[in-house]
Amino acid sequence: MPHAAIKICGLSDAAGIDAAIQARADYAGFVFFPPSPRHLDLADAAGLAARAEGRIRRVGLFVDASDATIAEALAAARLDALQLHGKESAERAAQVKARFGLPVWKALPVTTRDDVDRAGLYAGAADLVLFDAKTPGDATRPGGMGLSFDWSLVAGWKGSLPWGLAGGLTPDNVAEAVRMTGAPLVDTSSGVESSPGVKDRERIMRFAAAVRGS
Repeated sequence: MPHAAIKICGLSDAAGIDAAIQARADYAGFVFFPPSPRHLDLADAAGLAARAEGRIRRVGLFVDASDATIAEALAAARLDALQLHGKESAERAAQVKARFGLPVWKALPVTTRDDVDRAGLYAGAADLVLFDAKTPGDATRPGGMGLSFDWSLVAGWKGSLPWGLAGGLTPDNVAEAVRMTGAPLVDTSSGVESSPGVKDRERIMRFAAAVRGS
């Protein structure tokens, strides 16, 4: 049985990209959201994209971004997919998909089963939904805070579109998360960092090894 696909999100320097590639991760996540400690400016994004070219697929993360913001990031980072991590509606996801012609991932914050059921709204609009932990109401960003949610809510989820699991995943708990949920994709950011925004090579390697061993 194939292992879950692996996305290392919030990569912001060459060492992090190299570690993700060495760990044979499937996706590198680039954050384009200034409040995040992992935010990339366009010049840095272009440099990391060049380093990643042909070695790992690149996913750009956006939070309620305009078409112009997405277009600038896409031009700089030559993205393979667009992840919408704000309050984007299904209609907005469909617009982004039509406008840019790339796969669209939609992150959905989860606290209850009703939050999981909302994924159905994005069928035909998004290509993948990413179930993530809901951040506190006063948070300045919608993810990357090391929070997790009750994985039993998505255990064996059979929806109308592909899905992934995010939120508080670490080298120590990701194998259990995959076993419990059957997630076909796992996404980590703060769980493989030594400090906010600083990726740790050893943690990335351990995370990938744990996924493959689950």
